[in-house]
Amino acid sequence: MKTVIVVGGGITGLSTMHYLQKEKENKGLDINLILVEKNEHLGGKMHSVKNEGFILETGADSIVARHSSVMPLIEELGLQDELVYNGTGISYIYTNNKLHAIPADSVFGIPTSIESLESSTLVSAEGKQEALKDLELPNEYFTKESSIGSFLEHFLGKELVEKQIAPVLSGVYSGKLDTLTMASTLPYLLDYKEQYGSIIKGFSAHKEEFQKATNKKFISFKKGLSSLFDRFEEKLTDVKILKGITTNHIAKNGSKYELTFENHESIEADFVVLTTPHEVTQKLLADPTLDGDFNEFSNASLITIYLGFDIPDAQLPADGTGFIVSENSDVKCNACTWTSRKWGHTSEDGKLLVRMFYKSSNPAFAEMKHLSKEELTNIALDDIAKSLKIEAEPIVVDVKKWNDSMPVYHLGHAQTIEALTTKLASSHENVLLAGCSYYGVGIGSCIKNGKETAQSIIAKIG
Repeated sequence: MKTVIVVGGGITGLSTMHYLQKEKENKGLDINLILVEKNEHLGGKMHSVKNEGFILETGADSIVARHSSVMPLIEELGLQDELVYNGTGISYIYTNNKLHAIPADSVFGIPTSIESLESSTLVSAEGKQEALKDLELPNEYFTKESSIGSFLEHFLGKELVEKQIAPVLSGVYSGKLDTLTMASTLPYLLDYKEQYGSIIKGFSAHKEEFQKATNKKFISFKKGLSSLFDRFEEKLTDVKILKGITTNHIAKNGSKYELTFENHESIEADFVVLTTPHEVTQKLLADPTLDGDFNEFSNASLITIYLGFDIPDAQLPADGTGFIVSENSDVKCNACTWTSRKWGHTSEDGKLLVRMFYKSSNPAFAEMKHLSKEELTNIALDDIAKSLKIEAEPIVVDVKKWNDSMPVYHLGHAQTIEALTTKLASSHENVLLAGCSYYGVGIGSCIKNGKETAQSIIAKIG
């Protein structure tokens, strides 16, 4: 009998186990499956908390529905009847101390037509004229490993990128555009430029599919995202799940691996899947030959603050779902989601629930990360008063600090992954790296990574 241990009970680890168990049942394989999670609940950063009639998510608040790995898993877990979809509406950019609607006919702030470009209140006439060079200027040297910021600015101009596109994309990918590759963000941009001769024309040709994706683009569950992890736990009947167990070290023992723990006896395994953050994995392996590659990875930090008020969310601007902040503004937040508007299930009485985001790329963050909950709450309330003109005492406050825990894919990320996995295959043949530190930060990408990891193990077992 072969033993497979997955360390980490987040979405990647659970998806890996789901597909391992499925293959075990389908093929009648003699394998022992063990999942180890340091927390008392599954889900990693993602966990749903109920408070005063609100549902608060500690991590991500939703899943991108159109990712090819998502809906098949939802159906296999039997969660279709629990699904809820995001409310749609206007997204804003807060700049020059005022809310400006992001043109509806745009994707990630990128215009899909000349009319979309012209309708923007964020960009000057000169900036709009500069963006038109995209229609004529050919691509001579950019590749998918190029900086997405440099690519967009070269063809669409600095003003459009800085004022309308960068706030949106930086909000999605947690980094400055100059440090992110097209390959790790929007690889199809280069395809559009080469096929249609223009980024704008490329989006125009694919406008219909983006518009379809906008409606019901995100999903959650009636009782919050924890429903997904509760269902995983119910379905993983052939997996030994160890919660509240901290893994200390992994040592090679002949062709097997011995895992030691803080509060559990050691376990010997034939295969080990490490879905832990890269810095944790580096410590578990304690292999100096891998340190150089592990040290190439980087993380960003984030503070999220939920504020729940005993006032109706109708006080928000009509048809809006939130705003992103540009650099020239009088607030300290990077973004604000109007949660009770976007996700009706999070507020049972229709009361106002907002979520503020403060990122380490923000100049104010260096000071904020040391502040108390009360001090951070006061900053958030001040931001709400300035941006939404709402002044009220919250009935619910939830502050979460994610220090150095948000993976950022730098320009050399793909090369680092290749070098690290090559060395690991030589020194720790049946130890596999998985998770958002390496193969995609979105939930859909993590599910896909988990499935592929399971398949690679099954292929080796035969």
